[in-house]
Amino acid sequence: MNIGDQAPDLLGLDEQGNELRLSQFRGQRVVLYFYPKDNTPGCTAEACSFRDHEAELAAAGYAVVGVSADSAQSHVRFRERHGLPFHLVADTERQLIEAFGAWGEKKMCGRTYMGILRTTFVIDEEGRIAHIFTPKQIKTKTHAEQVLALQ
Repeated sequence: MNIGDQAPDLLGLDEQGNELRLSQFRGQRVVLYFYPKDNTPGCTAEACSFRDHEAELAAAGYAVVGVSADSAQSHVRFRERHGLPFHLVADTERQLIEAFGAWGEKKMCGRTYMGILRTTFVIDEEGRIAHIFTPKQIKTKTHAEQVLALQ
């Protein structure tokens, strides 16, 4: 997906097993962020950044949706443990992750493997991609502030 592309309407199933669609957020911009794994340090910091800036994001017209390949049960525990007020898509088959190009080669400790690339897409009110934060640009502890700075 690139800036200007129309994002798919169907996002997948959320942590409660409910179908989540972009069209549910009409009139809002959507921060669709892809993250590797629930309850890991970087992913928790990123989620808590969005949680801690929920009021400012809402006032600026943003809704937040997180996506990882974790199960719905894992997402429920992650939301409860950290008081996350937004939906988490359980993309266990990686359909949305791959459609957005957030799956790829990663390196850690000298090892190469395939995994979710921490990436954020800001989608405008018409469902088009307005901005992309690449893995190297994202600062997990202040990511919500990075989104708010787009104003």
